[in-house]
Amino acid sequence: MDTSVIYRLEPHDPAGHRFRISLTVTQPDPEGQRLSLPAWIPGSYLIRDFSRQIETLSARSGGRPVRVAKTDNHTWQVAPCAGPLQVEYVVYAWDLSVRGAHLDETHGFFNGTSVFLRVEGQDNASCLVDLAPPRGIDGWKVYTSLPEARGYRGAARRHGFGLYLAPDYDALIDHPVEMGTPQVARFTAHGAEHEMVFTGVIPNLDLDRIVEDTRRICEAQIALFEPRSKRAPFLDSSDRYVFMTMVVGDGYGGLEHRASTALMASRKDLPVIGQTGQGEGYRTFLGLVSHEYFHTWNVKRIKPAAFVPYALQEPALTRLLWVFEGFTSYYDDLMLLRSGTIGLPDYLRLLGKTISSVARTPGRLKQSVAESSFDAWTRYYKQDENSPNALVSYYTKGSLVALGLDLLIRRESGGTRSLDDVMRLLWQRYGRRFYQGSPQGISEDELPALIREATGVDTRRFIARYAYGTADVPLAELLEPQGITLSWKASLNIPTLDVRTRKQGDALVLATVFEGGAAHKGGLAAGDVLVAIDGLRVNAPGGLEELLAQYRPGARVTIHVFRRDELRAFEVRLGAPEALDCVLTAEA
Repeated sequence: MDTSVIYRLEPHDPAGHRFRISLTVTQPDPEGQRLSLPAWIPGSYLIRDFSRQIETLSARSGGRPVRVAKTDNHTWQVAPCAGPLQVEYVVYAWDLSVRGAHLDETHGFFNGTSVFLRVEGQDNASCLVDLAPPRGIDGWKVYTSLPEARGYRGAARRHGFGLYLAPDYDALIDHPVEMGTPQVARFTAHGAEHEMVFTGVIPNLDLDRIVEDTRRICEAQIALFEPRSKRAPFLDSSDRYVFMTMVVGDGYGGLEHRASTALMASRKDLPVIGQTGQGEGYRTFLGLVSHEYFHTWNVKRIKPAAFVPYALQEPALTRLLWVFEGFTSYYDDLMLLRSGTIGLPDYLRLLGKTISSVARTPGRLKQSVAESSFDAWTRYYKQDENSPNALVSYYTKGSLVALGLDLLIRRESGGTRSLDDVMRLLWQRYGRRFYQGSPQGISEDELPALIREATGVDTRRFIARYAYGTADVPLAELLEPQGITLSWKASLNIPTLDVRTRKQGDALVLATVFEGGAAHKGGLAAGDVLVAIDGLRVNAPGGLEELLAQYRPGARVTIHVFRRDELRAFEVRLGAPEALDCVLTAEA
């Protein structure tokens, strides 16, 4: 073999949730080889310290032990050795999420950032990966977009165990692997092969319906970026795209990769054979599929300069996540509409829900989406009970900024240009050949010039005010020329405490107390357990609304709560219901 970095991964203890990995470095650094594991995974902007799951690690060379010393949280220093270096280590894999690694007797899943040590100084070396089957468990297959090592002895066949090949370390950790006996379906979109892999107990799953809806979404997105060639973006890295979905009782999430995505979905959100209509849960799943697939262009190939290359040992700071997550969040539901998987009424309801969500977040008036992007590592991904009062989401408000930009461009260009033209320019300049040459990313202040180049519209003031400032995007004004009316109504016509609650057993707990609201002014705090209002017990979950419905706005009530183990009483003046439900209506 002419590959200088070789891994062998075996699910050797499914019951104990452990992968065993052997790493061979054929030409280690003569001064002593440094090895490290990423501290975070691209797409999830939080230091996660994956190295904490490495239980044991040892090294040998020429059949003799070699000393290894850990030098920081993520790095190991191996003593100099004369010949090839073999490192063996065990990874504990019990993280049932899209970010880590998970192994039991039913399946195995991992992201490369959790299991593959980086050989420092050899990032550009090709990496050979030998995936071994679990002992004593029959019937497992492998599902990944990582290419088989064709031309090597022992190369894996499609869905088989054996050798796979990555051109470099960055590619190695960007192709997650699912192994087991999932439900699988396949389709082509504009000639490109796609696989949908569903792991978990899913009786009577309507794969045909999911496949048809997903195919339409994929074809619409491919046509957006490549209207002439209709060429799928992942063909620069793999011969197929893989949707890997872990189905659970209650869960939601996704993480994008260059030729695949890892998803988590609730069982109740997936359609079953014989089911008619399209429920909110299934639309949520299709929106997740659309969102992660759009990332194949936007953030996996069109990237901020701060991500070129990724610095996986420390935070990669950028003020542009509102472009990469916000724009993607705008297009995810829009592509459902354009592909015909949902109709205009459903699209307007989804959009109205997003507008309402942002309006209910007081933090939008304190933090811009650019600041939210920059602070993702320390604030957005580390939210607490006060976060709605202090933060704004670069996903949700970022999507509204994208909508506003699209509407502004359409208006100022007389309908001849749109945000689509911007996305195509970004793709042609930064994304199309990202993995085929000298990759570049978008600099922090470059976007307004790129928008003007693509559309002829000057958006500098708009971006300064709504992306780098905290003003609300004037959507009612911008939507009106499109024949869409925006109005507001109150969700419940009863007095309010201006809080968010959560159920804790049979009790109701204040999860968030909104700044300036009735509860805040009355002295209540997040974490208080509601006991009674004017001597009547508050039952979860609907008891609070039932009690409040007996009063008028402005009424003064005595509220008893437990704060820690202390019974406290507060006099609160109830607030009027705010009109924070957005309703969008299209002209007939």
